[in-house]
Amino acid sequence: MSDQTAHPSDPSEHALARQRAHLIMQVRSGRITAEAAARSLGISRKTYYKWERRALAAMVAALGNRDQGRPLQPRDPEKAALRRQLTEVQAKLTVLEQTERLRQLLSAPDKKNR
Repeated sequence: MSDQTAHPSDPSEHALARQRAHLIMQVRSGRITAEAAARSLGISRKTYYKWERRALAAMVAALGNRDQGRPLQPRDPEKAALRRQLTEVQAKLTVLEQTERLRQLLSAPDKKNR
């Protein structure tokens, strides 16, 4: 598996990723040289620096500000129009039902006058 497609879900992959991260932090803090880290990983210094750049870029991306809450759902103009129409039709239906009830009440024979 190439290092670009490897995911540290496998314990051995995770351990390797942690080892790489540890060595990168050791180099960045000045405790060891990039050459020593590369040698420890069995890679060239050029490859070490490529991994270091990738790791630091991922760290910056992971620590960046993110929007709070749920991401907004994309708006579908057709769906929004249909919702508005539904609301209008429901309101008209309510008015028509109330009107029909009033007609029935008004057309019913008055029980008091019998």
